[in-house]
Amino acid sequence: GMPYHSSPLDLAFHALSDPTRRAVVSRLREGELPVTALAAPFDMALPSFSQHLKVLEDCGLIVSEKRGRSRWCRLVPERFNAAADWMETERRRAAERLDRLERYLDRT
Repeated sequence: GMPYHSSPLDLAFHALSDPTRRAVVSRLREGELPVTALAAPFDMALPSFSQHLKVLEDCGLIVSEKRGRSRWCRLVPERFNAAADWMETERRRAAERLDRLERYLDRT
């Protein structure tokens, strides 16, 4: 498991480091779905699949609730903001460095 002192950013990137979990997030962009529907495309035992959902839920990227005999999952879009903001900041810094390099090369 992840160390208990991990930041929300660490937890989000850890959760999204796995292709199965990224696929779940992509499916949930369309709207909420029951676990059985989410699990269907994956060649995986339900307990293994549920473990992936638990990782996503533990870091707050998704929430689930029981409705009758089904458990439904949905995204929590604002929980993606920390990861998105970090990536955007890094992207901007890299672009600025490249601009400076280009200007320098133009002068020489």
